Amino acid sequence: MSGSILARAGLVRMTGRDPHQHHRVASPLELFFDLVFVVAVSQASQNLHHGVVEGHAASATLTYAMVFFALWWAWVNYTWFASAFDTDDWLYRVMTIVQMGGVLILAAGVHDAMVEGRWDTVTWGYVVMRLAMVGQWVRVALSDPSRRRVAIRFAVGISIVQLLWVARIAFPPEVQFWTFWPVMILEFLVPVWAERVQGTPWHPHHVAERYSLFTLIVLGESLLASANAIIDARNAEGHSGDLAALAIAGVVLAAGMWWTYFSREQGDGLGAGRRAFTFGYAHYFVFAAAGAVSAGIEVELDLITGAAEHLDAGTASLALTIPVAVFLVATWAVLLRGRIPAAASALFLAAAALVLACALLPVVTVVGTAVAVVLAVVVLEYRRSRDRLSRP
Repeated sequence: MSGSILARAGLVRMTGRDPHQHHRVASPLELFFDLVFVVAVSQASQNLHHGVVEGHAASATLTYAMVFFALWWAWVNYTWFASAFDTDDWLYRVMTIVQMGGVLILAAGVHDAMVEGRWDTVTWGYVVMRLAMVGQWVRVALSDPSRRRVAIRFAVGISIVQLLWVARIAFPPEVQFWTFWPVMILEFLVPVWAERVQGTPWHPHHVAERYSLFTLIVLGESLLASANAIIDARNAEGHSGDLAALAIAGVVLAAGMWWTYFSREQGDGLGAGRRAFTFGYAHYFVFAAAGAVSAGIEVELDLITGAAEHLDAGTASLALTIPVAVFLVATWAVLLRGRIPAAASALFLAAAALVLACALLPVVTVVGTAVAVVLAVVVLEYRRSRDRLSRP
């Protein structure tokens, strides 16, 4: 299609953006896109919370991981594509809004998937998002002959995997559960296979900023849970001290997790190839753990107020400490490993281990977990101050 025809249609040729563009930041459309994920992440976190307090912690955690994969993977693919090919014309905006509709469909099916094992609504919402992405890759193939091979590989690979997702919903829930994992692996392999022929021109600092913004979204869920504890503390009789401690600890946890994640610049170390895939894929654990922390705080809130009859203190402790510890370890593995000295790494990981140890003493779990996160922050800040002093 010629440039004149595209111009008359109000479109821009999708030929790839400059990966070295100065001052590249998230666009208003990308920020708008992220808003719908607030709804979906909240649904997943709430259903994880309810599953734990109702005595189904293991199954709730597993289905939460599955639902979060669908959310995260659709977001990841849009983010990297936008970094490389965002034209911000009307067709690109429409395709993005279609993907946003898919997110909302998926969010509407989270309860059925996590509680009843019915994945049809989640699957259709996910497929809507992914097929919109296929359309974007087809547009790249038509617009940019130099990147046609990689675009076609993406379009074909994503399309085939979507057929498998749709085929799954014709089977009983047990079959859907077990077939989820091999299809998930195929989703992971599509970008690896596609980019073997040619890379895409994504912007390192832009990608790092987009991941940072999504981290803020999931951390916001923890702040909401802390706000609920504060509200209950004002109205509670006999538990106000424990609720106040939970509220303060929740704020400290969210702030400490934010501090550890943003303690080092990310874009400078985000290179091409294996490093990019490691950064992109390993962030699943960062995001999923951060989203689960809010559920852990809500579980502790139910334990204090007695709102859950069958909830025991040990389960509540694990619901909070495991996601916090996973977040710390994943953040270290993705962002800090190799960028801080071995001694600092050992102390940081010791703080993560201390978080898990707090689960053994439910009486001090909430406060102890907050203290352990503060210790992790102190390690990073001490190291950063030493680095500043050593600079000429």
